[in-house]
Amino acid sequence: MSFAKIRKDYYGYLFIAPFVIGFLLFGLYPVYNTLALSFTDTTIMSSQSEFIGLKNFERLFADDFFWTAIKNTWLIWILNFIPQIGIALLLSVWFTSTRLKIKAVGVWRAIFFLPNLLVPAAVAALFYSLFSFYGPVNQFMVRSGFLEEAMHYLQNRAVSRGLVVFIQWWMWFGQTVIIVMAGMTSIPISLYEAAMVDGATAAQMFRRITLPLLKPILIYIFVTSLVGGMQMFDIPFLLTDGRGGPGNAVLTNNIHMYIKFSSSKGHIGAASAVGVVVFIMTCVAALGIFYFLRDKDSSIPSKSVRKLFPGKRIER
Repeated sequence: MSFAKIRKDYYGYLFIAPFVIGFLLFGLYPVYNTLALSFTDTTIMSSQSEFIGLKNFERLFADDFFWTAIKNTWLIWILNFIPQIGIALLLSVWFTSTRLKIKAVGVWRAIFFLPNLLVPAAVAALFYSLFSFYGPVNQFMVRSGFLEEAMHYLQNRAVSRGLVVFIQWWMWFGQTVIIVMAGMTSIPISLYEAAMVDGATAAQMFRRITLPLLKPILIYIFVTSLVGGMQMFDIPFLLTDGRGGPGNAVLTNNIHMYIKFSSSKGHIGAASAVGVVVFIMTCVAALGIFYFLRDKDSSIPSKSVRKLFPGKRIER
């Protein structure tokens, strides 16, 4: 091997060094440090800590608030993700349809994506002002005769949880629409043309052609949404009292972790235990998504088209 080739090889290491260093410092080390702290009684107000084994996890699993946080986090994520992916698929089909030929598709995409550009703190402050006791919503409802007197919306369990679900959906469904549209536009048009010639309906083409070919995109959306949903914090924290809202209706994993950290002594070890459990739970759920949505056969799209038209030869 020549000296010139060795010198060129070093350039590759130099180019990837910033990413590797950044990942080690801000990605891998925090995970390791959180795991290590979860086995100690470290507090922010004390410089001394001791190894206590699994005691933090034992206390955590015996804590009813922790199980409430787990249940709320999953419930809020599912309630906003199902309409998010459903509406994203519907809008993507409309916007990419050659039959409908919707005009100004780019403008609509930009409008739907705009909420994703807003800072969550600003969105929470906006909805807090809208639904406060003297806010515009109460003024409209009372003046229009829909309510006899003003209502404390943010002190109602159902309303608080519904607002968090709506905000999470409203802020993220635009991005999902763009990703799904990108996947749909990459599907060969010849498959749809063959299906239309043989009399396939729009529903059959969507079920047999679009969905199988969108599977990698859907896996990406599922996993990224899951990771974000399990780390839900800013909207429910800022929209309510910062401790889970009325009756712990919007108490999430990260709010529960913050409460443990912000206690009188700042129990970093106990808060780290929450983070470790959430990390493991997210990894297991993500692996389940990969397993159930994996490609069992690389020729799935062709097989799906053949199921539509038995006895016909599909050109590839």
